[in-house]
Amino acid sequence: MSSLTNFLLSIFVARSLGAVQFGAFSLAYVTYGLALNASRGLSIEPLLIRFSGTAPPTWRRATALSTGTALLVGLILGGCALGAARIVSGTTGLAFVALGLTLPGLMLQDSWRYAFFARGHGHHAFINDTVWALVLLPALVLLRITGHMNVFWFVLAWGAAANVAAVIAPLQARVVPNLAGATKWLSRHRDLGPRYLLENTGGNLSVTLRTFSVSSILGLAAVGYMQAANTLMGPFVIILAGVSLITLPEAAKLMRRAPRHLPIFCAASSAVLSLLAGVWGAVLLVGLPRGLGQLMLGQLWRPTYPLVLPATLAMMASCLTSGALLGLHALGAARLSLRYVLRSATLGVIFAVVGALIGGTLRSMQFIAIAALISTLMSWWQFRYAMRVSGKVPVPRWLWPARPAEGDTASS
Repeated sequence: MSSLTNFLLSIFVARSLGAVQFGAFSLAYVTYGLALNASRGLSIEPLLIRFSGTAPPTWRRATALSTGTALLVGLILGGCALGAARIVSGTTGLAFVALGLTLPGLMLQDSWRYAFFARGHGHHAFINDTVWALVLLPALVLLRITGHMNVFWFVLAWGAAANVAAVIAPLQARVVPNLAGATKWLSRHRDLGPRYLLENTGGNLSVTLRTFSVSSILGLAAVGYMQAANTLMGPFVIILAGVSLITLPEAAKLMRRAPRHLPIFCAASSAVLSLLAGVWGAVLLVGLPRGLGQLMLGQLWRPTYPLVLPATLAMMASCLTSGALLGLHALGAARLSLRYVLRSATLGVIFAVVGALIGGTLRSMQFIAIAALISTLMSWWQFRYAMRVSGKVPVPRWLWPARPAEGDTASS
């Protein structure tokens, strides 16, 4: 439901505004993603790994501190967004003003979603995200009726709707976010939080840097086309987001109960998701010229269409990578996952910029897909190494060719 809300908003903005304003919206949106991953690294990852399936009193105490930490992150980064709005002017500055005003509630609402899944109450997360959607839809209609059709009002309506849902969540959970206890949470989980902060923001920082870099090289319109191609993957991203909410808590439980099954679980998750991504990409390639493009993106679909194939390949590579990262998180191998993410992020930025300089928007998207495929190999290599050194999970023979001595060591 959360991904559906964001997807519908992106489609609405793409159809209502031109490529330039959609490009400004894209810059704000990738910045929101960077903030989201920073919040998750500090507040959510420790909650999912250490408090999934725990007793209700334990979960409530942990959730109060975790959501308080997410709120603190939102307040700090919201202030940073408002500061950035004073530096950048014009359309982009307006988008950042709206983002800064609503970022605390956006971070808090996201933290509640994962907290509900850590408790095993996914229906509460669904209800809360539905509230977000039900508030947003009439707000967008009102903007159209009143003629407030610009990126500032779109971002403000989207963020304000999330704030409404964030206020309702404590009534569902019967837990109040403990903002004062955020420092206690950060201190208790300092072995995981900072590393997952760097890991999450490292991966998203790659997207943010390459988006701003492409904007400076090719202009806002190019960013709008690239974001439109990624937006077309939205229905599949809905599936990916829903599955990811379930797989990490389940992998953490599997690690405690039957660790030898962890590699199979991770590989199966990757394979199924990658196959679904390929199927959705094929639907787009066939359907866009037959009316689907006009329906989803309006006049933006024609310049966006050549970017769909590299966007699909990049998404399939990300799905294959997700299983390896899932395994690293379940093993608590924060150092290894951080090392992988930083290397992958650097690779993604370099490839995107080189592609933009060599051949414009299309070449940049193609290079991003190549970087994603290389990163997939890197991620599974790190997962294999983490299993070998953990002493808890035997390395399966099918994962990677291994020397006999190495395999024996891993099995022992």
